[in-house]
Amino acid sequence: MSPPTNPRSLLTPAMRGLLDRIDRAGHPPLHALSPDQAKAAYLAGAPVLDIPLHKLTRVQDLRIPTRDGATLPARLLAPALDVALPVLLFFHGGGFTVGSVASHEPLCRHLAHLAHCAVLSVDYRLAPASKFPTAVDDAWDALAWLREQANELGLDGRRIAVGGDSAGGTLAAVTAITARDEGWPLALQMLFYPGCAGHQDTHSHKTFARGFLLEEAHITWFFSQYLRTQADRDDWRFAPLDGVDGTGHVRELDDVAPAWIGLAECDPLTDEGVMYADRLRHAGVPVALEIYAGMVHGFINFGRAIPQALTAHNDAARALRRAFHPERT
Repeated sequence: MSPPTNPRSLLTPAMRGLLDRIDRAGHPPLHALSPDQAKAAYLAGAPVLDIPLHKLTRVQDLRIPTRDGATLPARLLAPALDVALPVLLFFHGGGFTVGSVASHEPLCRHLAHLAHCAVLSVDYRLAPASKFPTAVDDAWDALAWLREQANELGLDGRRIAVGGDSAGGTLAAVTAITARDEGWPLALQMLFYPGCAGHQDTHSHKTFARGFLLEEAHITWFFSQYLRTQADRDDWRFAPLDGVDGTGHVRELDDVAPAWIGLAECDPLTDEGVMYADRLRHAGVPVALEIYAGMVHGFINFGRAIPQALTAHNDAARALRRAFHPERT
């Protein structure tokens, strides 16, 4: 089937109306701002379309030490105090440049509630102050710390999942590969529209390059903030789909954690997400793939306006429950 002449016809009416309202608001795009301005604008806009914060029994701010002596702010969210819950280690999206624990707290609280698990959301260091591979190292250090501290935190360290959206999905996917290398079992990798490829050359990148919220200009700007050189695009820690390791080989995906992958149909990153799911399946990894029709990148944070956001929350939470409690399936 050939693609539609007007790709915007793929959008749901609610999503089309939302994008029209965003266009009429006339806010400057993030790529036209300085990094500090972009961070502030993203944080200010995050609550506008997202759901209210779900009340939880446990909300605890923590500090995670890193290999180079820094400490990362993190927030532990849980629906109960009297039981050792499994835990999702979550990395927020934002092109490695914007976003925070605060911007994604509605999502993380809702997942904790729906999946009846703890969520540890991490403020990994952002570009341009911290270039690649700092965020990758921070993500791995967060997992190592969580494994060591789970019992002290009253969590079940035998049942840990990693997850994230967009750039955070990239970090989760890379962390899952490294965990496989280290022999650290993970229950699930939960990936919302992860960045997987090193170059913006797929059909979906071309089809949805403009007019679908995340535009080619945004992606290029984010990567220019994060990457040290163009060579970093071909590093598997940036591009788990097709990047290579120090020996020039694409990383094998055998025996990495099972994956739940949620993609938006009208998103530049859709094709690489599908290709990553295919690579995982070919490696024998169990994969559940959902593609949300008529949605754009970032839709899971639009729960006030877009009902499919809540559908995706429930789908991801169901995958977490099944991964954390395989005996019940």
